[in-house]
Amino acid sequence: MTEHTRYNYKILAKSLELPCGKTIKNRFMKSAMSENLGTVDNRMTPYIPRLYETFAEGGTGLVVTGNVMIDQRALGEARNVVVEDERDLPLLQEWANVGTKNNTHLWVQLNHPGKQIPSFLAKEPVAPSAVPLGGNLEKAFNTPRELLPEEIEDIILRFARSAEIVKKAGFTGVQIHGAHGYLVSEFLSPHHNRRNDDWGGTPEKRMKFAVEVYRAIRERVGNDFPVGIKLNSADFQRGGFSNDESLDVMETLSGEGMDLIEISGGNYEKPAMTGAYVRESTREREAYFLEFAEKVRQKINTPLVVTGGFRTGSGMINAVESGATDMIGLARPLAVDPYLPSKILAGEDYTSPVHPLSSGFKVIDTFSMLEVSWYAQQLFRMSRGNRPDPDQSVWTSILKTFFNNGYHAFQKQRAKQ
Repeated sequence: MTEHTRYNYKILAKSLELPCGKTIKNRFMKSAMSENLGTVDNRMTPYIPRLYETFAEGGTGLVVTGNVMIDQRALGEARNVVVEDERDLPLLQEWANVGTKNNTHLWVQLNHPGKQIPSFLAKEPVAPSAVPLGGNLEKAFNTPRELLPEEIEDIILRFARSAEIVKKAGFTGVQIHGAHGYLVSEFLSPHHNRRNDDWGGTPEKRMKFAVEVYRAIRERVGNDFPVGIKLNSADFQRGGFSNDESLDVMETLSGEGMDLIEISGGNYEKPAMTGAYVRESTREREAYFLEFAEKVRQKINTPLVVTGGFRTGSGMINAVESGATDMIGLARPLAVDPYLPSKILAGEDYTSPVHPLSSGFKVIDTFSMLEVSWYAQQLFRMSRGNRPDPDQSVWTSILKTFFNNGYHAFQKQRAKQ
């Protein structure tokens, strides 16, 4: 690390005050990664607090949980945790207690998967419109049914109720998952949302769902509780959510009082969040969505997080110094090294061991969700008190994924009997 960089790493140690008045101790954010550590009937387990205690010990200022579902009937994965009532409040309180050690912020990411529910989990998923997933995913995901207006209103209330419960449990904030092709993202996209009622037909009506979810949550949690959102810069597919539309949504939500906006991109059909659709010039800057963040910064003052692509301490420093982002969003690098923030803040010349994963067969990689499942298995290791294994074979990961999906699907059917 050069003397210039060694001095400037302190910029990552600076605290960040949010619009609601709460303060995050440094500029590192653990972005959401689905843990898939719940029970077969989607309840809490003691393994989840153990995992998040590790992240709190690693020095990250803001830790965002994996997506917690708001409806037992709508799961992204077999072992997602669902929070729709207070039945698991004691375990949620334990999770919040250990995950907020060392003055760490711990926010729950709230999500509804929309149509992105594996076919073995739902025969008829719901979405803004009855548009099936493309990209050779038709067999893995069933065609959705269009939501009725009263169902939309119910989902909005579910987001708010879940936020109220996790606040009661002691979590320090919530993040709405509005990216990666899940339900909020589907409402924003003209490709996925082809409605002509109050919830679609124009950009303003397509963003109404996201706005109403935010308002409902804010009403339940108050003005001094952090509420953030994760949004796509774009969907990266023809007829999808564009950069200009994303800018408009961010301006609107900023005006509503949003505390933190995380910028990502893509969905299951076009997984830009994995770096699959970025230019070489973008890779050189490390952050996949930093160029878009620079445009956002010209429009709004809401604190921003850019997630995706960061691998070196110097790249993180340069991104914050540029003013384009206020925080560094990290997912995969923290899955293989949860102590990354502490190392960088100690002045270490840090480079993450994260690298692209592939079996050499694109169909297998896609079907097994390799770039997600491999890292989920690292989270599993940490939840059992073990260290991550950066050298784990991709074939080991693929075999575990196929075995677990089949086994979990069987368990799911048994649980219903």
